[in-house]
Amino acid sequence: MNALVVDADLWTSSGEALLGEAIALRRAIHAEPELGLDCPKTTAKIKRALQGLPLELREGPSTTGLVAILRGSGNGRTILLRGDMDALPLHEDTGLDFHSQTEGAMHACGHDTHVAMLAGAAHALCAERERLNGTVIFMFQPGEEGWHGARFMMEDGLLDDPAPDAAFALHISPNMPAGVFASRTGPLLASADEFEIKVTGKGGHGAMPHETIDPVPIACEIVLALQTLVSRKVAPNESAVLTVGKIVGGTTDNVIPETASLLGTIRTLDERIRTLMHEGVERVATHVALAHGAKAEVEITSGFPVTVCDGRIVELAQRTAQALFGEGGWRTMPTPMMGAEDFAYVLQKVPGAMAFIGAVPDGGDYHSCCGLHSNRMVLDERVMARGVAMHCAMAEAFLNGEAVV
Repeated sequence: MNALVVDADLWTSSGEALLGEAIALRRAIHAEPELGLDCPKTTAKIKRALQGLPLELREGPSTTGLVAILRGSGNGRTILLRGDMDALPLHEDTGLDFHSQTEGAMHACGHDTHVAMLAGAAHALCAERERLNGTVIFMFQPGEEGWHGARFMMEDGLLDDPAPDAAFALHISPNMPAGVFASRTGPLLASADEFEIKVTGKGGHGAMPHETIDPVPIACEIVLALQTLVSRKVAPNESAVLTVGKIVGGTTDNVIPETASLLGTIRTLDERIRTLMHEGVERVATHVALAHGAKAEVEITSGFPVTVCDGRIVELAQRTAQALFGEGGWRTMPTPMMGAEDFAYVLQKVPGAMAFIGAVPDGGDYHSCCGLHSNRMVLDERVMARGVAMHCAMAEAFLNGEAVV
C-alpha cells in the first residue's frame, strides 16, 4: 500500500487546537436533543459555530438539514463529509453534567459528536483553504434514526451542485478502543425494514376457547415459524436478522381477543436475501394463520438500504488514519454489523465509505461498555480531535488526487 502524501502534523495539531470548541458544541447539542427531521435548535447551533467562515450555506424545504460548501483554491474534485444531528427517543440515565434537558430524548448514538467533529473540520479546512484543490461539502443531516433524512436532503437537490465525487462519514463507537478507526470494503451495515402482522381470529370468553379462533397462540406460532425462516431459508454463510420486538393482543384475563399484532424488523446485507425475507414473512404469517382458520395481514415497510463502502475510499481512509496516527490507528473490520445507516442513500449515488472511531470512556473496557442506543452510553470526548483531523486529511488527500474514482 502506497504511503499517503498528507500534512499529518497540520491536521493532528488542528484537531487538538479545536478540541475545546468541539467539546463545547457537542455538550450544547447533547443538552438539547431533537428528534426526526425537524431539529431547528441544533441547526441554529451549527450555524453559530460556522459563523464567519467562507462557506456557502444551503437549506431545503423537507428538513432542517444544512449543507455548507467550501470552495478551495483549485478547480479539482469535490468530496462530501457528513455528520448527522438527530437524537433518539429515550430517557437519559448517564448522570452527565450536560445531560439531556428534553424529556424522552437523548443523544445515545453519538450524533452530537458527529456534528461537533464536522464543524471542527470546517474550521480547520477553511483556515487552510488555499491548499485545497477542489471543493468540500459539509452535510449536517437530521433524521438519521429511521427518518430517511439523507434521502430527503438529496431529493431537495442539496447535493446536486456541485455533485460530490466521493463521500466520507465518521461514526462514534463506545465499544472500540479510543481513537482507533475501522471500516471494511463492501457491506458495512445492514438494510433495515419494518414488518407488521395483524392476526384476525374470532373473539370470545376465555373459559370457552373452543368457541373462538384465538389469535394469541397463532401469533406466537408465527413468531417461532419466522425464526425457522431465517435458520432454514438463509444459507449459513449469508446473513439475515429477523426480530419481533412487539406483540399486542387482548385487554384482560378472561377475554380472548379478536386480533393480535406483531411488530418487528428485518436486517440483511444483500438485496437478494432482503427480497427472500420479505416474501418469506408474508408466506409464513399468511399460511400459519390459515392453518388455524384465522387471517394474517402483513405490511412490510422498506427502510434504509445496505450501507456499502467503496474499496477505493476505504483504502484511502486506512492510509489516512495510519499516516495520522500510525499503523495502530486503523483496523479492518472482518464482518459487517447488522445495524443500519441512512448514509447508505448517499453511498448508492457516490463512491464513499463510513468509518467508525473508537471512543471507549477513559479507563473503560470496550467489550463491556454501554453501547450505542443505550440510555447509559458515554464517550471519551478527546477522540473528537482525531475525528476532526481525519475529516481534514481525507479531504486534502482526495482533492490532491488520491483514490481514483
